Amino acid sequence: MPRINEIPDIEVHIAENNEKAGGVGEPGLPPLAPALCNAIFDLTGKRIRRLPFHLDEV
Repeated sequence: MPRINEIPDIEVHIAENNEKAGGVGEPGLPPLAPALCNAIFDLTGKRIRRLPFHLDEV
């Protein structure tokens, strides 16, 4: 997995609503792994099916 200094900027927008507060947590983090794996697939044609992975195996 890439380190935090190796990923592009992630913009997270919190929409106001009338629901009870439930915490925001880390909403920008979960999409990182599938986005990175899809980018690797676009470049190499190889699907990543398990995490963590090593770039030298791709």
